[in-house]
Amino acid sequence: MTSTTRAWLGWLLTLCCAAASAGEAPPAANWVGAERHPGDLVLADGAGAAAILISDGDARVVGIAAHDLAADIGTVTGHAPAVGSRPAAAADTTAIIIGTLGRSALVDRLAATGKLPLGQLRGAWESFVIATVDQPLPGVGHALVIAGSDPRGTAFGAYELSQAIGVSPWSWWADVTPAHKAGLYVAPTLLRFGPPSVKYRGIFINDEDWGMHRWASTTFEPEAGGIGPKTYRKVYELLLRLKANTLWPAMHPPTRAFNADPRNAALADEYAIVMGSSHAEPMLRNNVKEWTEPADHFNYATHPDTVLNYWRERIATNKRYENLYTIGMRGIHDGRMQGPKDESDRIALMERIFADQRALLPPGSAQAFTPYKEVLELYNHGLKVPDDVSIVWPDDNFGYIRRYATDAERRRSGGMGVYYHLSYLGAPLSYIWLYTTPVPLVWEEMSKAYDHGARTIWIANVGDIKPAEAGIEFFLQMAWDIKRWQRENLPDYLPQWAAREFGPANAGEIAAIMNEYFRLNFDRKPEHLQWWLPKTPPHFSNLSPEQSRQRLRDFAALRERTERLESSIPREKRDAWFELVGYPVAATALANQRYFGAELGDMAQAKAANAELAALTARWDGALAGGKWAHFMNEEPADDQWRSFRISTWTPALAAQEAAGPRAPAQAAPLIKLEAEGWAARRPGVGANWELIPGLGHTGAGSVALFPTTVASYSQERLALEAPRLDYPVSFEAAGRYRLDVSLLPTQALAGGDLRFGVSLDDGAPRIVAMPVKDGGAEWAQGVLDAKRSASTVLSVAAPGTHTLHIYGVDAGVVLDSLSITRDTKP
Repeated sequence: MTSTTRAWLGWLLTLCCAAASAGEAPPAANWVGAERHPGDLVLADGAGAAAILISDGDARVVGIAAHDLAADIGTVTGHAPAVGSRPAAAADTTAIIIGTLGRSALVDRLAATGKLPLGQLRGAWESFVIATVDQPLPGVGHALVIAGSDPRGTAFGAYELSQAIGVSPWSWWADVTPAHKAGLYVAPTLLRFGPPSVKYRGIFINDEDWGMHRWASTTFEPEAGGIGPKTYRKVYELLLRLKANTLWPAMHPPTRAFNADPRNAALADEYAIVMGSSHAEPMLRNNVKEWTEPADHFNYATHPDTVLNYWRERIATNKRYENLYTIGMRGIHDGRMQGPKDESDRIALMERIFADQRALLPPGSAQAFTPYKEVLELYNHGLKVPDDVSIVWPDDNFGYIRRYATDAERRRSGGMGVYYHLSYLGAPLSYIWLYTTPVPLVWEEMSKAYDHGARTIWIANVGDIKPAEAGIEFFLQMAWDIKRWQRENLPDYLPQWAAREFGPANAGEIAAIMNEYFRLNFDRKPEHLQWWLPKTPPHFSNLSPEQSRQRLRDFAALRERTERLESSIPREKRDAWFELVGYPVAATALANQRYFGAELGDMAQAKAANAELAALTARWDGALAGGKWAHFMNEEPADDQWRSFRISTWTPALAAQEAAGPRAPAQAAPLIKLEAEGWAARRPGVGANWELIPGLGHTGAGSVALFPTTVASYSQERLALEAPRLDYPVSFEAAGRYRLDVSLLPTQALAGGDLRFGVSLDDGAPRIVAMPVKDGGAEWAQGVLDAKRSASTVLSVAAPGTHTLHIYGVDAGVVLDSLSITRDTKP
């Protein structure tokens, strides 16, 4: 890059970012370079590193972030900056000044003299400015200033610089070693970041029995007997590096309650992390560990004083910290609330609980209510939630959001949010082993939720954090800046992620490998290769032998492609490669080889795959990262707990039982198969259009949905002239009746009820096809396991030849994947 180009880039960044009122700078903007050009500020070179200056009166998190930044600069360059409150005595030095408006004397002095352009920074939520300033202080010739609107904003700014010099947020959690650079230089710069799109953004560590708890108790933090302050410190740092601010802590039975060790909450306060608790744990309580009364006393109808005192105790110990209080009540461990016998009584008791809980809370406390599972029915049937409480809509545990706000709900002062699953232990089958939710699905659901007003709280259930790194980061990037990822640039996420973690040389191929990994596992997750549900007779899958062989060929090709690339990955990045790419690809390939090898009658292949998978998983306990992750990874199922919604351990005997079980009826091969994205023509509608979501669906090419998702439904009367339309030419060899099956993603209807679209052939009048979601029923269960639902109708073809099939938009939220046509055999 020439000096002229670099100067122009600095000016362009200043112009673009100074004008921005929300969101962050374009992530591709390389505002820190490894080569020096005239006018650059030197952060580090062969002579050393610029000092980092912070004010003594600033928040503790600012000091934490400053020291982490110093360590990161040291890792990258070999020269770690000194961190202090005073500049060096020598003249014409450079410095990195980090501070919070109103709390940092250094930053306030720059603001008062006009040397630091603040724009709308003062009073904003979690925002920050990064700017180069000349003569900021006596004895300091140049400085890079990171100024935050509040302490978290300041910390985010420090970690933003860490990313800009090449340090991944996953440097510790996934052993991503940054590339060495002899120097770090910044062109004249003014960058503005924030406020975030979503106010509270975070994760829920859950179902940690077989991963994080086991690892912490045996490898990382045995002195705490499990997840404790040493582990949580690493979690808090990760959240800040990802610009997140909220944590629901681990709460499964083996784990010690978060507040049983006061250091956990005190550390969260130092890191400025907002502590909350899950839908089943009101008022920051861990009922599984902390409720010591008889179980039947956790009943607000019969023992209100006992329960209220239990909540009051937690408020007394934690009210000095920043919390997001969950209100409401469920059973002790994720079950139905005890006491009331019918719905009206449950609603009345829940509203009483709201009032009593809120009377305990400090004035102005942030509060959330998550109507999860059966509680959502109470809300839908009239439960009144106080207007200043944030309603957090749940997904269906498989990544499809169950409820979207009405126009009236969008006006709530407390706003709304989403509780979203990237990992799940529950019916119909769990998925807690590997991360396989495609990034485009997260985008489709969460952008839709945001468009419908869910902008206050986003929480992702991430299981053990590992190995869901790529999905967690994408979710939180959306929460920070909803505009960063759009349909048009969705395919750029994985290449950018791969380039940062492994270098640009192989980024395209790594992204292609991961796209294929997500596509194959979207067809069927590795935890769901057992086609029969618990407590039902074992049987083989419903794939034909040729489909099974093709699946094995696809996985074999993907694994060979991955292993071929591994030799070009730098040795210092091989641990990260194994954790983020190598193990997930190989493990899913072997899991499929084990199941489908047995189905195809090759038991030797199946046994060999099973043994190789066990050895591959055992590598986590051995040399990986010098033993750092021993006892973290366990193949599903790791034990016999929660048997009602976990697959059985694969054995040759189990495979023999499957072989003896009932076979799925043979599927009629379609006469015509069309991919939804392969339309020949597209007609915009009044207010919306069918648009491609790249990478989403079973082919990997994309699926099609209506945008904007806030468009009103099209009535039968409006379909022909006003609804968006897709046209597909179809050739029929004979006249007659044909069955059209439209494969949809198993999304939930925006307005509840059915998923609807319109169909017509040639000039025929369009008719609406409605597919009931039947949430929680057998059709829904099969749909989320297959990642598709099918809606059918009959086409009457008057004459052979080419005809035009029209698909009309009726409701937003319907996602088309493919279409198939067969002869209609019904009389």
